[in-house]
Amino acid sequence: MLAVLFTQVGFLGHDAGHRQIFRSRRANDVTGLLHANLLIGLSFGWWIDKHNRHHANPNTEGADPDIVVAPLAFTDDQARPLRGVRAAVVRWQGYLFLPLLTLEALSLYLNSVVAVFGRRVKRHRTERLLLGVHAALYLSAVFLVLAPLQGVVFILVHQALFGVYLGSAFAPNHKGMPILPAGHTLDFFHRQVLTSRNVRGNPIVDATLGGLNYQIEHHLFPSMPRPNLRRAQVVVRDFCREHGVEYCETTLWRSWREVLRHLDTVGGAARPV
Repeated sequence: MLAVLFTQVGFLGHDAGHRQIFRSRRANDVTGLLHANLLIGLSFGWWIDKHNRHHANPNTEGADPDIVVAPLAFTDDQARPLRGVRAAVVRWQGYLFLPLLTLEALSLYLNSVVAVFGRRVKRHRTERLLLGVHAALYLSAVFLVLAPLQGVVFILVHQALFGVYLGSAFAPNHKGMPILPAGHTLDFFHRQVLTSRNVRGNPIVDATLGGLNYQIEHHLFPSMPRPNLRRAQVVVRDFCREHGVEYCETTLWRSWREVLRHLDTVGGAARPV
């Protein structure tokens, strides 16, 4: 249950980072810092910089940080040169993807600490303080209630589930969609629509995925408040149909099948000849 709470708080930090909540930039930044750094222990500044680069060039080689994620490979060119353990992981990444998501939260924490203590974010002092307060409160709450061994097990399970839920909300959005070469000439509209996948929504799916299931609309209108994405979908879908632009929308289960199939196919490029 705590993993669900952390992820939902993370969705609010995501919304604040896109200026979806308040008209004031400062109010959104304060909300983002409190939800990300203080409540779940992730660097708001580091994540926003990374996420903005993704939004500007989704699934674009050399520009989207979300398709450069060790130890995985998302293109044949990433997989072919690999050797040793990394190659072995990539060969089976279609099967290992979900287990590897248990480490997603740890990866986010490590990147946050490196960015904040390396002064790679604008408000590094504030972010450092908030991360420290989060760690102190989180660890105190755990070990005041549980015995040391129980506390360690609780943290491992909680963080693993947090990583799986968070990663599962983001993975269906672009993984398995076309990857654009560096230097492509697609305009903004085609770049955002053709590389994004919607997951067919209903109130439960919308809440579970934090509105990210309307990924096409979110990429076209990143500052649009989450509740309005469903309304915008009608307009965007009709526009794409009228202009012959492919609009990808599928069920949650089929989106995962496409993600895992893509990872398995790319993994084949790392297999020995």
